[in-house]
Amino acid sequence: MFYRLPKDTNSDWSPTYFLAALGAGGLAVTFFMWLMFWLPHPDAPVPLFEDAIDALKSGGLISKIAIVGAWAGIGFFSLLHIQLLAWNLRQFSQFRKTPAYQQLRNSNSETQLLAGPLTLAMTINVGFILGLTFVPALWSVVEWLFPIALLAFLLVGAWALALLRDFWGRVLVGGGFDCVKNNNLGQLLPAFATAMIAVGLAAPAAMSQNTVTVTFSLVLSSFFMVTAFVIGAIQIVLGFRAMLEQGADPSTAPTLWIIVPILTTLTITLLRQTHGFHVHFESGAGGVAVLGMLTYFLCAQLVFGLLGWVVLARYGYFARFVTGTEKSAGAYALVCPGVGLVVMIQFFINAGLVSFGALERFSVAYWCLTGVALILQFTTIWLVYRLNRLHFKK
Repeated sequence: MFYRLPKDTNSDWSPTYFLAALGAGGLAVTFFMWLMFWLPHPDAPVPLFEDAIDALKSGGLISKIAIVGAWAGIGFFSLLHIQLLAWNLRQFSQFRKTPAYQQLRNSNSETQLLAGPLTLAMTINVGFILGLTFVPALWSVVEWLFPIALLAFLLVGAWALALLRDFWGRVLVGGGFDCVKNNNLGQLLPAFATAMIAVGLAAPAAMSQNTVTVTFSLVLSSFFMVTAFVIGAIQIVLGFRAMLEQGADPSTAPTLWIIVPILTTLTITLLRQTHGFHVHFESGAGGVAVLGMLTYFLCAQLVFGLLGWVVLARYGYFARFVTGTEKSAGAYALVCPGVGLVVMIQFFINAGLVSFGALERFSVAYWCLTGVALILQFTTIWLVYRLNRLHFKK
């Protein structure tokens, strides 16, 4: 999957290529789910390096294989994420000097620029996962790291809000938004970016023991979460109206699935906030409400997944842009739904069914359901391999 990426600005480059780095980072997260839900971690709400070492010393063969596999997956896809991020940032720096950039800033596609802060927010998440997985004694200083993480996400959020200010200021004051060309859900990219920032900002609410840190986490993550909901509600209506009038744009049809990772990030944000409210403010949140929320959001993902599959299949999108020879940066939008659904299924099984007694951990039924997530995970890995080979191999 690692290739020598072009150094000069490629005329075919667009901000959508940031999704290649985003997908690689998301796959690192899917391997962290193995540690999160299969590895005992009694001293922290997340698995630590020490927990993995203890399990390697005393655990069974399957446990050891899972830990080594998770380590390999996290390490490999984190490196791939960093390589693709660095390449995209270099390409973006060169792209800003071209007339195509100014043309982009005055079109519907201006919102593609939100792929930058979206990917950087994922980078912060990947960095935290790398620390938990490979750095000894990290939890002893984690309360010092949470404010730094909040600041980092706020800086990325400021970049995202500045881009949204320019776009919404332009179209709401001067007009110029082309509703005819809005026959896709690509305009949901800003909602995805703000949802990714929200889920990062919500992490201290679920893990910190400091009430002040938790309070800041809850307030800041709520702002970006609500922003994602508002933008999403507006653009879903506009996008579907255009598609119902003139059909979906074949080249951007994968955007029909962008709602899947958005719902995953918003669900985890709400789970983290629920935990923070319950532990620090004795709200009594949780229980059936959590299981119900996971069920409803997963069902919504499946609805959009089936809808998107119908459109993509009728256009023959996979035969053209995945297994075929045609190139489209938008094909990388297929990776994020796979990652989002894998993570959501893992949370639904473990934080939902198992936590509330509906399913026994490591039972036959448990592994049958988990097998669905694993099949989807490795299918998404194959998709990344195929797309990288198509787009970057000379």
